[in-house]
Amino acid sequence: MSKTWFITGAGRGFGREFAKAALGRGDAVAATARETAALADLVADYGDRLLPLALDVTDRESVFAAVATAKEAFGGLDVVVNNAGYGLFGAVEELTPEQLQAQLDVNLFGPLHVTQAVLPILREQSHGHIIQISTVGGVAAFPILGGYHASKWALEGLTESLAQEVAGFGVAVTLVEPAGYATDWGGASATWAEALPEYQAIKEEVFATGGGLQNDPASVGPAILAVADAAEPPSRVFFGTQGLQLAEPLYAQRLKTWRDGQAISALAEGK
Repeated sequence: MSKTWFITGAGRGFGREFAKAALGRGDAVAATARETAALADLVADYGDRLLPLALDVTDRESVFAAVATAKEAFGGLDVVVNNAGYGLFGAVEELTPEQLQAQLDVNLFGPLHVTQAVLPILREQSHGHIIQISTVGGVAAFPILGGYHASKWALEGLTESLAQEVAGFGVAVTLVEPAGYATDWGGASATWAEALPEYQAIKEEVFATGGGLQNDPASVGPAILAVADAAEPPSRVFFGTQGLQLAEPLYAQRLKTWRDGQAISALAEGK
């Protein structure tokens, strides 16, 4: 049975691959991008099964208008993918409040706007699936990406609460946590804080391996279809094997740290 999708940030990167995968199997897609010209070739290939929508996800009123347009065009929505986002690079000391606010506006408030816009539709239908594109950086944190991590860790907390709140309405929620993919996340769409020389050495160390962006974005299309089609959608899923390889020792270390601190925890209870 075909599905109807609403995908943000579909002009390039993951969003474009998600749209191509859904369209390629016969689904309908409302695809948003800041510039719809980026979707022109998909419109030519798939006709009225693709609804291109110009959208800046930080504009709440425009988000609600785009969702309403998609519902009017297709009659409902089955899968909503909050994909729009970008990377903010810089040591915490280097970040300006404006840069961090802009990061949160796109990576956190953008998904919030979309989620709040689609939920009345999904609740009325008694079905639907919200897929939040997070990152392995929503589980782990690395130097020079503190602002980006802040946005994604916040998105993960918001999403865990959301999943519990809407399960009774027949709405599934999944956090997708990709590892390193060669998208534009760290390229032209990224923002860089003004550098302080004190952090140059750690930046060179972090970027010595090329940032670990070795995975091909084209591979995520089949994966997103598997998530959307799952009879029991996962609450979390890594894209790329590196995620689990990173998370297992990280969580083991966190548990050890908490156990080692039990004496201090007891003091906080007055024991």
